[in-house]
Amino acid sequence: MGRSGHRFASHLPVLFPVNIRFGPVRHAGAGRALHIGSPGVNAPDQPTVPDPAERYDVVVVGAGNAAMCAALAACEGGARVLVLERAPEAEAGGNSRFTAGAIRFAYDGVDDLRALMPDLTDAEVQMTDFGTYTEEQFYADLGRITDYRCDPELADTLVTRSKDTLMWMASHGVRFAPIWGRQAFKVDGRFTFWGGLTVESVGGGEGLVGSLRAALDRNRIDLWHEATAQSLITDPSGAVRGVRVRLRSADNSGHPDRMVDVESSAVVLAAGGFQANAEWRTRYLGPGWDLAKVRGTRFNTGDGIAMALDIGAMPYGNWSGAHAVAWDYNAPEFGDLAVGDGFQKHSYPFAIVLNQDGQRFVDEGADFRNYTYARYGREVLRQPGQFAWQVFDARVAHLLRPEYRIRQVTRARAATLEELCAKLEDVDAQAACATIRAFNAAVRSDIPFDPNVKDGRGTRGLVPEKSNWANPIDTPPFEAYAVTCGITFTFGGLRVDTSGRVLDEDLEPLPGLHAAGELVGGLFYFNYPGGAGLTAGAVLGRIAGATAAAHAAARGEAGNG
Repeated sequence: MGRSGHRFASHLPVLFPVNIRFGPVRHAGAGRALHIGSPGVNAPDQPTVPDPAERYDVVVVGAGNAAMCAALAACEGGARVLVLERAPEAEAGGNSRFTAGAIRFAYDGVDDLRALMPDLTDAEVQMTDFGTYTEEQFYADLGRITDYRCDPELADTLVTRSKDTLMWMASHGVRFAPIWGRQAFKVDGRFTFWGGLTVESVGGGEGLVGSLRAALDRNRIDLWHEATAQSLITDPSGAVRGVRVRLRSADNSGHPDRMVDVESSAVVLAAGGFQANAEWRTRYLGPGWDLAKVRGTRFNTGDGIAMALDIGAMPYGNWSGAHAVAWDYNAPEFGDLAVGDGFQKHSYPFAIVLNQDGQRFVDEGADFRNYTYARYGREVLRQPGQFAWQVFDARVAHLLRPEYRIRQVTRARAATLEELCAKLEDVDAQAACATIRAFNAAVRSDIPFDPNVKDGRGTRGLVPEKSNWANPIDTPPFEAYAVTCGITFTFGGLRVDTSGRVLDEDLEPLPGLHAAGELVGGLFYFNYPGGAGLTAGAVLGRIAGATAAAHAAARGEAGNG
């Protein structure tokens, strides 16, 4: 087919509809889930319309991991909390719901892991080398991966609060498990974890968001769906006093869209980055970024950032940077909850990656994939046609991650290299074959292959070299997978202090305004350690929520005085 449509005939179409119920419906008196729209699968029989005169102590904008952690922490601080979710219930949960659920934290050994995961059995511990991932290692990884540009105070907060925040999440019903399937390979009968990433939420992002949503229910926290925060309300002093909200309704519902002002003493912005806004991507990330696919929610368009900038918040961080990965070429424009994170293609350290000209363009084995995958999507986007093919042989086929086995995959298979290269659509087949032969001849076969460590089994005489995990591609059958760039989240955002307060352009706190999650700038530059995003959202969300509740309480006491 031409470039204007889906390509590569081997691609199997998406077969599963998005029709997933997101948590229980709540009614007034037990924490309310507001739905404005016609009754149906994802709405209660009688939609609840809010009373504009209602007042909350804390309003949280967003309903993903960071937002719900903020809401829970604010509730623990004694605040009456409202969560505003722009998406309908079927798509609620932000980017968090699309993740695989990996979450990075500092731990000193297996005892810390057993405290977090009490279901871990003695047999599982005996068959696994969990190692350690100390605060010093976590902090060093953040510095190294971001070229030491990460805000040191925010980084220190993320690292030192990571373990107790996961324990706090567990106390609210979030369950965790080791990532045996994606972060450990079995060698000589024993699993060994690598890359500092050991734990995931049970059920992935869907399970994480579902557990947090259930915690909101138990704590009687109100949540309104299809409620878009439009702007912040401030008083003459500039202090935030609430949010103007658009309540959306289907045309045939009998409830027209309307604007309401929700009064509150504090607001926590946790509405994600601007990755789903093609115009902002092109403006800030640069030409060509309008062509990237969005891995997650279509609702993260930078609204929370814009609202804060409108009242004088300071922009901060790597506004030209983003987390972007190798993503199936024929994936849809936005994330698909039926497939989740399955469009990612992260086993490239055991492959070579070829562009349209049949040439390699990255060091596939530069580091563990945890430390390269978030920047290699950008490299794919820079290639002619914004695509590449990952090429494997049977020697490493057993190491491919589960996402290579989903039905919705763009794949070519062949019994010979010549046949495979001929099947790589839009690729110079002759050049591709020559590249593979040159690669095979350059592999350091004197060094043993070990997928659990950076084994030093590289190449000699190539540009670029492959530093680790190099194997000749010579054992049939051969497979190749077509990828493009999938953007996860943007790195630029608002400046906050370590209490989660949003700072203005004079680096003073904007009274009553707090932020957490992907719209906070300053943590990630150029790259990102895998699993650190969910951790940052939870840590800063918990802090921002607690700070917002304290601010609301202080304001209430001052008002009563």
